[in-house]
Amino acid sequence: MKTTDLMRLDWDERARKDAFHYIASWRKDWNLETFFQSGEEDFQRLVAPVFNQCGWEPQGRTMLELGCGAGRMTRSFANRFSHVYAIDISPEMLRHARVLSESASNVNWMLGNGIDLSGLDNEFVDFAFSYIVLQHMPAPEFALRYIQEMLRVLKVGGVFLFQFNSVSAMTMNWKGRMAWEIVDFPWTLGFRGVSRGVASLLGLSPEMAGKSWRGASLDLAAVRKSIDAAGSAIEDLTGENTPMTWCRGSKLRSRKQ
Repeated sequence: MKTTDLMRLDWDERARKDAFHYIASWRKDWNLETFFQSGEEDFQRLVAPVFNQCGWEPQGRTMLELGCGAGRMTRSFANRFSHVYAIDISPEMLRHARVLSESASNVNWMLGNGIDLSGLDNEFVDFAFSYIVLQHMPAPEFALRYIQEMLRVLKVGGVFLFQFNSVSAMTMNWKGRMAWEIVDFPWTLGFRGVSRGVASLLGLSPEMAGKSWRGASLDLAAVRKSIDAAGSAIEDLTGENTPMTWCRGSKLRSRKQ
């Protein structure tokens, strides 16, 4: 079974179990009001200051949201942008999103393939955004590819803002790394239930079994190289060597000269 198929199965299962919690796991008692209010609060906290700094207005523009889930922040984007392309790997998450935000007629809910943004043309959007998504990618190459893809579909002069985990993998001792390797091995073969069972036997959280939740950290040098190769430039980088590393910048040219 392909890794992307495993990712989709995992996120579909999470969506059926408790979509709100698995999208925003810092809280377990979400309701509709608090869930979408948190999305608006995160827009005001994370995105609005970027637009203010850039002197940039979203009105009349198009954007991409990579990993929209059930649309926690998509509503806030839809209220400001002319069109939003909201992409997620999970059909179940998108089903929730469509039902919960059915009045958002300017949102195109798109099923992603876990690899690239092949459904979107080059230099197509004015703003590319991703939050609490790249950190769940099962290997660095998946996240780096998506960074490259976000910048591919971004127009020259467009703005990007995304978050990722840049904590060194070596912060875990060898025993911990070996335990998780044992847990993850059945998952890579498609035996997701076995992976969770092994995690329980080892005293680890079954919910973290498999590589689609814990994900991979990214090397900052690799991120910088990907951005430069895409003809873009980093204008602000915060939270280096933490799970909440934020990268903001703009696209300068169509491709690396």
